[in-house]
Amino acid sequence: MLTVNPGKRITAAEALKHPWICQRERVASVVHRQETVDCLKKFNARRKLKGAILTTMLATRNFSSRSIIVKKGDGSQVKESTDSSTTLEDDDIKAKRQEIIKMTEQLIEAINTGDFEAYTKICDPHLTAFEPEAMGNLVEGMDFHKFYFDNVLGKNCKAVNTTILNPHVHLLGDDAACIAYVRLTQYMDKHGQAHTHQSEESRVWHKRDNKWQNVHFHRSGSNGGGGAAFGFSGTHK
Repeated sequence: MLTVNPGKRITAAEALKHPWICQRERVASVVHRQETVDCLKKFNARRKLKGAILTTMLATRNFSSRSIIVKKGDGSQVKESTDSSTTLEDDDIKAKRQEIIKMTEQLIEAINTGDFEAYTKICDPHLTAFEPEAMGNLVEGMDFHKFYFDNVLGKNCKAVNTTILNPHVHLLGDDAACIAYVRLTQYMDKHGQAHTHQSEESRVWHKRDNKWQNVHFHRSGSNGGGGAAFGFSGTHK
């Protein structure tokens, strides 16, 4: 009676003549009881197997499609897939961006300490720049900047601290990148007065012989005179 196909299902009259009905006391209590138990065991085993398969499929799907929320420097949120191949690619991109930020910090540290030798190692010899001190002109080479290292940096400031705000790194292939950020420079002048200078900067980096070099930068800000190209205000002199 439980056969799904109606063509193979017994009729009501045939069911009444079945031994399980007409010989119920002898057949049902002995033969079919054990058959029923065996069928229930098989059904229960199949149910457990099906449950295990569905659980595995669900866990695999969730792992491959799971996403996490990552906060960006500007405070916004983006979703990043945790698929293994995507994760490796994202980690590589993050590492490169951190490398550019680190190189920028090293360059600014060389400026803060007046270390011209370290500065020249980080910058390309033909470094180009647009900055207020150049009066709108494109400066090329190191001589223009060397003037400030020789006459201003490390001479009129007792302490310097620089903060890079909201750095945004654009990777331009494997050997080029651009970083844009706001730079806050705090310093104490020779009279013990504290000052803060703000500038907006962008720097272009190029990788040569497995080494990053700054090839161009653009700085916006007030023209404060000597040393302002490096984030100092002219009021400290």
